[in-house]
Amino acid sequence: MDPQQQQQQQVAAILGPDAAPFESLVSQLMSSSNEQRSHAESLFNLCRDLHPDALAHKLASLLHSSPAFDLRAMSALLLRKLLTYRVGSSASDADLSYLWPRLSPSSQASLKSLLLSALHLETDRSVSKKLSDAISALASSLLPDSAWPELLPFLFHAVSAPDYPRLRESALLIFSQLAFYLADDTSFVGHHLAALHSILLASLSHPSSSDVRIAALSTSVNLIMALESASDRDRLADLLSAMMRTLTESLNSSQEATAQEALELLIELAGVEPRFLRHQLADVVGAMLQIAEADGLEEGTRHLAIEFLVTLAEARERAPGMMRKLPQFVGRLFAVLMRMLLDIEDDPAWHTAEILDENAGETSNYGMAQECLDRLSVAMGGNTIVPVASELLPTYLAAPEWQRHHAALITLAQIAEGCSKVMTKNLEQVVNMTLNSFQHPHPRVRWAAINAVGQLSTDLGPDLQVQYHQRVLPALASAMDDFQNPRLVGSFVYPGVQFSILVQAHAGSAVLNFCENCTPDILAPYLDGIIGKLLVLLQNGKQMVQEGALTALASVADSSRENFQKYYDPVMTYLKVILVNATDKSNRMLRAKSMECISLVMEVLMTLQGSQMETDDPTTSYMLQAWTRLCKCLGQDFLPYMSVVMPPLLQSAQLKPDVTITSVDSDDDIEDSDDESIETITLGDKRIGIRTSVLEEKATACNMLCCYADELKEGFYPWIDQVAPILVPLLKFYFHEEVRRAAVSAMPDLVRSAKLAIEKGVAQGRDESYVKQLSDYIIPALLEALQKEPETEICASMLDSLNECMQLAGAPLIEGHVKMMVDQIKHVMTASAARKKERAQRAKEEDFDAEEGEMLKEENEQEEEVFDRVGDCLSTLIKYYKASFLPFFDELSIYITPMLGKDKTAEERRIAICIFDDVAEHCQGTALKYYGTYLPFLLEACNDEDADVRQAAVYGVGVCAEFGGSVFGPLVGEALSKLNNVVRHPDALQSDNIMACDNAVSALGKICQFHRDSIDAAQVVLPAWLSCLPIRCDLIEAKIVHDQLCSMLEKSDRELLGLNNQHLPKIITVLAEVLCAGNDLATEQTVSRMINLLRQLQQTMPPSVLASTWSTLQPQQQVALQSMLSS
Repeated sequence: MDPQQQQQQQVAAILGPDAAPFESLVSQLMSSSNEQRSHAESLFNLCRDLHPDALAHKLASLLHSSPAFDLRAMSALLLRKLLTYRVGSSASDADLSYLWPRLSPSSQASLKSLLLSALHLETDRSVSKKLSDAISALASSLLPDSAWPELLPFLFHAVSAPDYPRLRESALLIFSQLAFYLADDTSFVGHHLAALHSILLASLSHPSSSDVRIAALSTSVNLIMALESASDRDRLADLLSAMMRTLTESLNSSQEATAQEALELLIELAGVEPRFLRHQLADVVGAMLQIAEADGLEEGTRHLAIEFLVTLAEARERAPGMMRKLPQFVGRLFAVLMRMLLDIEDDPAWHTAEILDENAGETSNYGMAQECLDRLSVAMGGNTIVPVASELLPTYLAAPEWQRHHAALITLAQIAEGCSKVMTKNLEQVVNMTLNSFQHPHPRVRWAAINAVGQLSTDLGPDLQVQYHQRVLPALASAMDDFQNPRLVGSFVYPGVQFSILVQAHAGSAVLNFCENCTPDILAPYLDGIIGKLLVLLQNGKQMVQEGALTALASVADSSRENFQKYYDPVMTYLKVILVNATDKSNRMLRAKSMECISLVMEVLMTLQGSQMETDDPTTSYMLQAWTRLCKCLGQDFLPYMSVVMPPLLQSAQLKPDVTITSVDSDDDIEDSDDESIETITLGDKRIGIRTSVLEEKATACNMLCCYADELKEGFYPWIDQVAPILVPLLKFYFHEEVRRAAVSAMPDLVRSAKLAIEKGVAQGRDESYVKQLSDYIIPALLEALQKEPETEICASMLDSLNECMQLAGAPLIEGHVKMMVDQIKHVMTASAARKKERAQRAKEEDFDAEEGEMLKEENEQEEEVFDRVGDCLSTLIKYYKASFLPFFDELSIYITPMLGKDKTAEERRIAICIFDDVAEHCQGTALKYYGTYLPFLLEACNDEDADVRQAAVYGVGVCAEFGGSVFGPLVGEALSKLNNVVRHPDALQSDNIMACDNAVSALGKICQFHRDSIDAAQVVLPAWLSCLPIRCDLIEAKIVHDQLCSMLEKSDRELLGLNNQHLPKIITVLAEVLCAGNDLATEQTVSRMINLLRQLQQTMPPSVLASTWSTLQPQQQVALQSMLSS
């Protein structure tokens, strides 16, 4: 008998009248033996694929009648999997795992009946819960089509059964899982919500069963979150008191496991629908604070209460400002969190510096407090948190116990991110608190002080570095002498950077942040002492100390740049010794950090590059960064090493995300994994585990590729064909923001590299068609990614890269993409407007306050960045296609014109005006039809309160004066009045206003040039214009205006010169100032024309007038002019 016939016989026996073979199969599916379980799964799948009706009947019968609870439980679990609908599943799709569509109508009817009957009869609670899951899975696909009319009557009957608490619990659990389907059913909400409300109210107060109460709480929470209408949610408002009683009664009866279930449900409610809690907020928050403060409760219970409170504080998008209005809330919670930081042990292992455990001595209370202080400060803001912290921190710092001192410093570091604006205003106090602790007798306090300086340097930079380097750097240098505590010297923040092996991931980013905020000039006076001490530390026998010193040296070298050159020889001597000797596995990090410092030793890097490394070897990441630093230093001279660098870099950039996806109720819990590199998130009914170390290496590699393309320009050309297919798909890599950022930044670098390679003749066999091919690949991908990008900041970067790609490729090469670009710009503007509208709605919430207003302002500023980039893209398209772009401009006008309204922000108005300015300038006569719509806005905006809006408006008036002809003529008088207001304003020459003033002067000149017949040029306008010259700040307009002055003089413009040449002295003074400024205020051609004009005046002016005018010039101007005229 062949294997196939044997399998068929086994299937026939399993599905036959004898129950034993099927029971045996289900038992084998639970076997601990992989071989036995795998064989059973094959047979089960064969039954499913070939005989769905028989399999469903067997499972239902086993569930209904088997005396073995484990078989019933497994049957319920198998049915749930078979009855769970997956999007796109159907019989025609051949998705055999979804059983329902393949069952006959009679089998479907029988299965529905058997499931409900089994639930009614089931006595075991664990089986009931699995059976409830199976019924819910099936119902979720049938209810939308009203295909299970018997279900709701059964459930309403079950939840009303007074003597069957187990059945009542099961029915409530089904209601809970179906809440989101039922809430979408207007018939259910209209006819059954009131009945369910009454049942929930009774079930939440069930006298004997905490299981029923928790199930009712679960249903209540899901229903409240599912109902979209606020009025429908309000119908359930009186459930809240009963929901809270479920929690408090569990605690009063010492059922903390039940209380923790209740807290987890309430946390979900707080995050999704915090406004439901508003009317009893004080009572709810008060109860949670009591739980958090109750030392007699389990840690898990207290932590969940704290999580509820922090989650509620973070739910600011749905309930802005609500928590800040509660008196004493922040003070009590902050005090609880600081007390939890005291739960730290002085573990002897921490002092040895021989282990890599950063958490030695820290407890779960300590970790929870750290995390929540950070989250709370970000959620509530500095104006709320800093006053509370200012009361508690001095008390803790004055206490004799080292734990309190340590807690104060950790608190300071944790709240810095959320309170940065307020803390920056109080830097003296913050720095004193931190530096005074450098001399504390306990090493853990000194370490906490160093750690705090590192965090503060990131969050409060560059103000901290600029204002207090003279105090911070010597204190850190002094701390390096603490050889009695090697962990301390191995954990330096230097300068302003924590370089501890214990916090390596944070240290890397802190080094980068510090270098961005610190100049070589700040470091220079301290280099001798710092580097000398770091070299001493490199000779220390403690590996952790050496690693800290290496990271410090890398940071100092990178920050001090050319100032580091004189230390090269002694530093390299020590680094080479470490690199040669640190070869075993325990020294991998030491070798990696040596690599970071020894970036200039090519031979060593190339040798290591060719060696095989383990996948988790940190050398890889450090080596990538070392090569990149070299590339920045050497520029084109780095090209010979690219063949060594690129292969492993491309490999890292192509790493696949290590993702594990399970259902939320799966027995395989990702969170139970001991691997700290796995981060878990929950999306809907899926739990996703992502290995972050893989993503970080991928992000680093993508950033390096971007850097090489940017630095090497045409030298990167040979790698474009390999890199583009890697980076372009990563524009939509939603697992990691940094990967997307790098991919977005690299797009114009790739186009530039290709274009330069062709222009400079280094792309043999390729012509401009290659740039078009690359642009045709990149631009559509950017546009598609733009539509789906969830982050506003990255959206702005995408538009920036798109604009740069357009400018590099040029009009002929991107013509085919214009319509798609315009469509995506419409989408971006629509989505942005929707986000702003949602924020405006939040501003109307009853709890909205000033702190929330600041946060909204920051979000809206990000949104304006998007609009600004949209304006840049449109500007490029208008310049390229001129009048042929106007049909697209007509489509966009419905988005642009509303941005001119007084209710819009200054930035929105400026962007809209700039877009019209480009249309008027580049489309000239064909744009006249828009003047009636836009010019009134421009004239009104000439006197706008915002200087940038004024500048855009007066520039546009000048453009319209130049190209508007008779259409602009009737508006000349109003335009002159508006422009005169700008140039004659008392503050016109202040730094904020000068650019608007310069552009207004330029516009006046254009009115004089193109509309002289409509103005009093001789007596009013030209003298006013001349009196404002030269213009010095807007260098583009300066060149235009001063060229215009030359043209008038060359024509001997009588109205400019004035009666009896009365304006000549002023004109000569203007020419002198322009000429003495070199080529800044005039083109080379204009400078030559001005010199010729002065020579002519020198010959034609009366000597006395010339001498008088010459005497008004400054001595240095006289000397410079004399030299020019005589040369």
